[in-house]
Amino acid sequence: MNPLSHDAPRGWPLRVLLIAVTASLALTPWMFPGVKALNVAEKITVMALLAASYDLLLGYAGIVSFAHVMFFGVGAYGVGLALYALGPSWGAIVLGAVAGLALACALALLIGLFSLRVQAIFFAMVTMAIAYAFNVLASQLSFLTGGEDGRSFQVPEALRPGYKLGELFGVAINGRMLAYYLVFFAAVALFLALLRIVNSPFGRVLQAIRENPFRAEALGYRTMFHRTLATCLAAAGAAAAGALNSIWLKYVGPDTALSSSIQIDVLVVVVIGGMGTLYGAVIGAALFVIAENYLQALIGSLSEAAARQGLPLLAQLLHPDRWLLWLGLLFILAVYFAPNGIVGKLRARESQDRLR
Repeated sequence: MNPLSHDAPRGWPLRVLLIAVTASLALTPWMFPGVKALNVAEKITVMALLAASYDLLLGYAGIVSFAHVMFFGVGAYGVGLALYALGPSWGAIVLGAVAGLALACALALLIGLFSLRVQAIFFAMVTMAIAYAFNVLASQLSFLTGGEDGRSFQVPEALRPGYKLGELFGVAINGRMLAYYLVFFAAVALFLALLRIVNSPFGRVLQAIRENPFRAEALGYRTMFHRTLATCLAAAGAAAAGALNSIWLKYVGPDTALSSSIQIDVLVVVVIGGMGTLYGAVIGAALFVIAENYLQALIGSLSEAAARQGLPLLAQLLHPDRWLLWLGLLFILAVYFAPNGIVGKLRARESQDRLR
């Protein structure tokens, strides 16, 4: 299914899930008309790319970093500030994206060279401090970043909602749809590139270092070099996700690009989908974003039904304001019943079926 990486999803359940998610995202403008559905599909796409880049660090290299959201913000601010300063042009998008990726890789290189030599817990603490400092810096440099208010900007005319290109199968082709497909196809291409990386000899060495760094170094592999390069590649993927998200939102600010909640969401997505399986980033992102956007409405409907049935206690428990409680409960159940993630669970079941 993927000739670029020779890593086809193993097992029909996983293949069906991936095909369903990918097809739904590709056909969202036709299957689920409306602005909200398109926004949800875009968020799933960006979150899947961001989680996949983080999984390269956490799942394959065994590096726990809390600065990944910083790289996401660097890419978002790169494109956003370029479009704000230079105007709505494709050249500004390219320049901002290149600058954001270059800065993200440079920061990742510095973090890797100066921090990866320490133990894992101390590296995590260092990256958390750096990410927090970068967030404060972006909030304080009002003359450049807009401070807490961020920056709103225009994108090229072809990506604006008012741009009309015609109709296809009864659906209007406008700038919003073109912007969505720009994000979608760019994210797919970058995801395939990450998939190729983790299935290359470099990716195999990363897994060996994750399992036993001392043995890998004894075999002649430069663990510091491989970990630093993995950090730079993951940072580039996160910066690209931030740039795509910035183009879609036409806005960049600390809340949308540098919030610590984004880092937590990415970690949850990786754990739900399965660490060390880039396909898990796609499944986890789809489930998490859909639950985040539709679980509250679903719980509200169940609460109203319980109230009509004369069950006031159940109606209170299912109140829409308590949707985060139920989301957390679902996350706990997912970790309990599938500690290796959804993809890990499906692959384990496939292996058992083969042994039979």
